[in-house]
Amino acid sequence: MSGGVDSSVAAFLLKQQGYEVVGVTMKVWPQDCLSRAEDKCCGPQAIADARGVAHALGVPHYVVDEAENFERVVIDYFTAEYRAGRTPNPCVMCNEKVKFGNLWGKAKAIGAEFIATGHYAIVEHHADRAVLRKGRDPRKDQSYFLFSLRQAQLQHSLFPLGGMEKTEIRAIARQLGLKTADKVDSQEICFVPGNDYKAFLKSHLGEHEFHPGGIYDKTGARVGEHDGIEMFTIGQRKGLPGGSASPRYVIDIDPATSRVIVGEAEDLIVEEFEIDHTLWHSRAGDGTHGGDETNGDGREPFEATVKIRYGHPGVMATVFPGEGDTARVRLHKAQRAITPGQAAVCYRGDEVLGGGWIARHARCVA
Repeated sequence: MSGGVDSSVAAFLLKQQGYEVVGVTMKVWPQDCLSRAEDKCCGPQAIADARGVAHALGVPHYVVDEAENFERVVIDYFTAEYRAGRTPNPCVMCNEKVKFGNLWGKAKAIGAEFIATGHYAIVEHHADRAVLRKGRDPRKDQSYFLFSLRQAQLQHSLFPLGGMEKTEIRAIARQLGLKTADKVDSQEICFVPGNDYKAFLKSHLGEHEFHPGGIYDKTGARVGEHDGIEMFTIGQRKGLPGGSASPRYVIDIDPATSRVIVGEAEDLIVEEFEIDHTLWHSRAGDGTHGGDETNGDGREPFEATVKIRYGHPGVMATVFPGEGDTARVRLHKAQRAITPGQAAVCYRGDEVLGGGWIARHARCVA
């Protein structure tokens, strides 16, 4: 229970369905951002709101300290990705490693059978596997953030809100008189105040840990200086030197040389890229399936709808499984700003087939 309206109503629905519900709120903020995160889902006000809802619903409520684990597997990952010239997706990592990872171990210890959250997604439990699908509300669907959950995690997961729309959720909360009924949805990373990741990195790492260097154009000419590759992401326009006939965009970041490469808008158009650390719930998009160690070895290419970032509508592509846990994705319609470090998630209709993490090198159309 994060202290928001979604997890509040999820707890109510589960209790209504006959489950024995235990409310758990994770304390995940490190001490150095406690004073700045009071209004976040990881802050003290959120814990107070979750406790109040649990009391109103008549369910026990506990606070679980996950700060050390969260710092290690989410915040350290977040900073390391920027230092490697990639753009991280901490919500995917938090779901896999913390909410449905370490927390699941604690849930089993008290005899729980499932971890339930307020995610807008659907999980179908079959005798031999679980199937992850998009939530019914396309504006709120969060299946993208859950793609990396393994079968053992999905089989013990419940998403009560998956078949509902946000307006229904708020209506239920108002009918119940829950204090979270009209609480504004957070659109930010929970541990980054004001969604200013650059300020967070400066505070968390210290400016002496940044990797400054040169800004270069496609010809190799040095056109400016920068204070750290950590300050840039693919497709960025702000903060780049002028003097060009057309707007400049970041088209590549080289962590080995601390170079930021800039080009024109057409240089961001990509039709093919690679993904690694893949996980597949279904083989070759044909409806057959594999277990936790499913990878690309020996598979035939398959077609899928691929989302290259959370807000992306998805585009048809052919996926070519490669060696080990890699794959090559060939888009049927080239897309702009394929960003290393983001997840590429593959769908067949509303079913999540799996996906992986976008690698640094992509093939441009231009």
